Amino acid sequence: MTIVLHGTPNCDTVKKARKWLDDHGVAYDFRDYKKTPPTRDELSGWSANLGWEVLLNRAGTTFRKLPEDAKTDLDEGKALSLMVEHPSMIKRPVVTGGGDTLVGFKPEQWAAAFSR
Repeated sequence: MTIVLHGTPNCDTVKKARKWLDDHGVAYDFRDYKKTPPTRDELSGWSANLGWEVLLNRAGTTFRKLPEDAKTDLDEGKALSLMVEHPSMIKRPVVTGGGDTLVGFKPEQWAAAFSR
């Protein structure tokens, strides 16, 4: 199964993650959220596995600029709709295809996940 690193190429965290994968000899495909955003079905799968709260980037500019009514009373359906409409609201990177779905870049977590 092919490992896919989902993110945006200019994101500093994605750059660190790509360097880590390269340095550790982990082959992967890169999927740019901006060019090929995840589908609602993909996001639903990730959400079922991890929880939508893990996927939603509330700290980013896109989320913070939303009107207050869009940010209140969030549930999975509303959060997934926001992430489909604004892929930059998805935390970066997301790694799929290696068994575990990983969100964010934590070298110790990645070392454990890719040593199996």
